[in-house]
Amino acid sequence: KMAAHMMLPKTTNALLSIKYLSAITGNRRFLSFSFATGTTEFTSKRVRSIFTEFFKEQHGHRVVPSSLVRPRGDRSLLFVNAGMNQFKPIFLGTVDPRSELAQYRRVVNSQKCVRAGGKHNDLEDVGKDVYHHTFFEMLGNWSFGDYFKEEACAMAWQLLTQVYGIPKDRLYISHFGGEPTLGLSVDEETREIWLGLGVQPDHILPFGLRENFWEMGETGPCGPCTEIHYDHRGGRNAAALVNRDSPEVVEIWNLVFMQYNREVDGSLRPLPALSVDTGMGLERLVTVLQGKRSNYDTDLFTPLLGAIHQSSRCPPYKGLTGGADVGKVDMAYRVLADHIRTLSVCIADGVYPGMSGAELVLRRILRRAVRFSTEVLQAPPGTLASLVPTVAHILGDAYPELISGTNRIMDIINDNEAQFLSSLQQGRRVIDRTLLKMDDGKVFPGAVAWALHRNLGFPLDLIGLMLEERGVSMDTETLNKLALENAKLQSQAAHFEGESNVAVDLHSLAELHSKEVPPTDDSAKYTYSLGQDGRYEFPSCQATVLALYCGQALVQEVLEGQKCGVILDRTSFYAEQGGQTHDRGYFTREGLQDVLFPVEAVQLAGGYVVHEVTATETLRTGDEIRLFVDEAQRLACMVKHTATHILNFALRWTLGDAVEQRGSHVTSDRLRFDFSVKGALSVQQLQEIERTIQDIVQKDEHVHVQELPLTLARGIQGLRTMDEVYPDPVRVVSVGVPVSDLVNSTGLLPTSVELCCGTHLLRTGEIKDFVIVAEKQLVKGISRIVAVTGEEAREAREAGLALAQDVESLSVRLASVIPSLSTAHRLSKEVGQLTDAVDSTAIPQWQRRELQAKLKALQRTTNTAVRKLETKEATRKVQTLLEKHVSETLVVDTVDADSISVRGLTVLMR
Repeated sequence: KMAAHMMLPKTTNALLSIKYLSAITGNRRFLSFSFATGTTEFTSKRVRSIFTEFFKEQHGHRVVPSSLVRPRGDRSLLFVNAGMNQFKPIFLGTVDPRSELAQYRRVVNSQKCVRAGGKHNDLEDVGKDVYHHTFFEMLGNWSFGDYFKEEACAMAWQLLTQVYGIPKDRLYISHFGGEPTLGLSVDEETREIWLGLGVQPDHILPFGLRENFWEMGETGPCGPCTEIHYDHRGGRNAAALVNRDSPEVVEIWNLVFMQYNREVDGSLRPLPALSVDTGMGLERLVTVLQGKRSNYDTDLFTPLLGAIHQSSRCPPYKGLTGGADVGKVDMAYRVLADHIRTLSVCIADGVYPGMSGAELVLRRILRRAVRFSTEVLQAPPGTLASLVPTVAHILGDAYPELISGTNRIMDIINDNEAQFLSSLQQGRRVIDRTLLKMDDGKVFPGAVAWALHRNLGFPLDLIGLMLEERGVSMDTETLNKLALENAKLQSQAAHFEGESNVAVDLHSLAELHSKEVPPTDDSAKYTYSLGQDGRYEFPSCQATVLALYCGQALVQEVLEGQKCGVILDRTSFYAEQGGQTHDRGYFTREGLQDVLFPVEAVQLAGGYVVHEVTATETLRTGDEIRLFVDEAQRLACMVKHTATHILNFALRWTLGDAVEQRGSHVTSDRLRFDFSVKGALSVQQLQEIERTIQDIVQKDEHVHVQELPLTLARGIQGLRTMDEVYPDPVRVVSVGVPVSDLVNSTGLLPTSVELCCGTHLLRTGEIKDFVIVAEKQLVKGISRIVAVTGEEAREAREAGLALAQDVESLSVRLASVIPSLSTAHRLSKEVGQLTDAVDSTAIPQWQRRELQAKLKALQRTTNTAVRKLETKEATRKVQTLLEKHVSETLVVDTVDADSISVRGLTVLMR
């Protein structure tokens, strides 16, 4: 249908547009909303709801909730920065065909977006003008292989002009003007569609790649776009101001037509399916509909500006910019109003200020806000956090997590603000000391400035201002070099983490679908049992090679030594997902059983399980093979994964319902679990958590697994879920209680129950033992636990016992009289060595905390003993000196006490 549509003559397109617009305006339900531009009836809440209801009721779109601002499984982004981010798997063809996402055809939502850090970074512009933001809401509608240009333009035009009532003569349209070097012609089809909708020819303008060709990134889906711009003044032809960064003529809506895929070599290939991706900033739309010139003058910001004024020692907000904004007071108002929205939304979504990635960006946002608050607005500490309830009041209807998380958000902001103010004092002392050591030098060391910035978060511009006040310049060459090296290291690390040896590309996935290659049946990964001897049995799996992927293409055969991806009709291998690492193992080819094909990695792509293999012999499509998983590695992962579920339950049982999982990773060696908590866990809490887990392990509880419809599963009381796209039906994993009992229960049962696609034990007794070997705060409000099981747990307990005995032995020796200074120094050294051993050895974390406290006390004891003995030795040497010079009237000499704490220049007069 779409291919035929693309070949229609331009005049026919225009007629279709008129016909389509006529059809969709037949239902007049929404025309009652056609108020004149500038009416106060258009509150921000109403503007948002009208948008989603229009597409839902009038055009059959499915309303989906905003995703979290932390990208879901996308390492290329720090934050969700566009409405389409959560739909990338659909555009890329990698979506699980069993998931809810795969069923989307027409979708509408309002997405929380953050543009700070990375490619799209508005941070430094915020406050300088009246329209840049770090957080904003993106209103959007999408078509995935359904409607295309004609319908998208007609819907947008109807909503803006008939529903919102924006005067048509104030709207200007830009469209893609072509790019000969890429073989892309002018998008005349879109121009004809707009003409057919009644837009005047002089209001339709062509632009090039930079303005009207949208790309997801350096590679991936892309296409021409058409943008709708609004003239705030009106009563004139403002075509010359379109795309000229004029505050009077601003873009309000971008309609992207996904037609191509940008390949690694930079070329463009047509997409197998055409899609529409539109985005309209709520803040700009509300500004238009409320008749304002500044986003900060709308009801999304005015309550915040009023609250800021109440806490500051400055005059009310006046909306001034540039030179007219004396002292940057109004800029400070805008910075605080914008940044507190970003901080509130990010923290509510589990992104806390920290030291790397998105967390580091959020820390910079918080510290920028604190500086403007304290230095420009002269507001007291705590002002920033006091604005959170106002943010929750403004946005809470759309994003209720802001209301439920208000207290937690305020606590985290206050803690980080106090830490920053302390760092500022510390940084100023470092700067002062460095300046004193510089003698008469006029160039401040770039290495010191970078250390202050990287380690303490001291703003570089503030360092520059402080040095400028003292008439000292900065060694910018060294500073820039260090910053460049750091950026390079981070880039390399990100590339290394995200790279995959064999990643099936979009076109190959489309080719597999077109050839009707069925998705891989991986149900055999759950086919294992407990034998009569109590050991787990993992049967081999017979399969057929359906496709081979090598060199960015599907091939019929691969030769010895070639790295390739192998797609089978069925598999028993677990592909990496849900925080659990992939299986290892091998397969053999029928008729060649003595040649093993080791499986190096297993990944999911669009419903296909891709086995990464370096061929040890020729392999062809159609070959029959037999798969064998590495049983020891698989069982170890099953142990850790089931233990992770029990840990999640034990944390909530011990610490309360406020605990939320923030991430996990399971390997054969150990498990890692991140969760929200206000502070570090106490010794008693760690012990209680371990006791709870040990009790479940020793009871050898049955692990129940059952597939349920997703809607039914979500109704289970106490269910733990993550921000993930789950398949439908979904696997429910429950420890100790049958899933059917949970479904039928009206109350909360004390058990671990989660949605999970991972492989699990059949009974908990196989865990054998469980020890938390590390627990620390990653950032304020999020902790990470690392734990081991089985034999590793037993070894950790034994190591802890041995260290405890060493500490006790040392404590006994220190309790007796220390005979000499050399003995005291030796004991002090032993305390230091034991401290290092306790810090670095895998032992129970609760025990580590106890031993660290004891060793700290022992260190104080040895230090005191050393000082006393050194003083005694110095006194003895002075006495010897007196006896040597008993007949002298004046003695001036230096006494060497062999000590760093006691030094003597003794002057004796007789």
